[in-house]
Amino acid sequence: MEVEPQVRQEAARRIRVMGREFRLPRSRAARITIGSLLVLGGCLGFLPILGFWMIPLGLFILSYDFATVRRWRRRMEIWWAERRGRRRCRDRNGPS
Repeated sequence: MEVEPQVRQEAARRIRVMGREFRLPRSRAARITIGSLLVLGGCLGFLPILGFWMIPLGLFILSYDFATVRRWRRRMEIWWAERRGRRRCRDRNGPS
């Protein structure tokens, strides 16, 4: 009786932002490379094709591997949720 070695299946890397879930590459090096290139490309946002939208996207990808960037992302999510809550409350009460 032969015993086959068990192949360990890694769970897909996912990041949840603003209620949406995104898949990430399994390789840490690929995630860091993609995130860094997006941030650097975003700094050149004044050029055609590149845009400033690339900076937050790159930071979201980097937040999976770096605790500091993850803290920034979580603070931004909390800030955004509080801001939306205040706006909804103000809209319900009508203009003052």
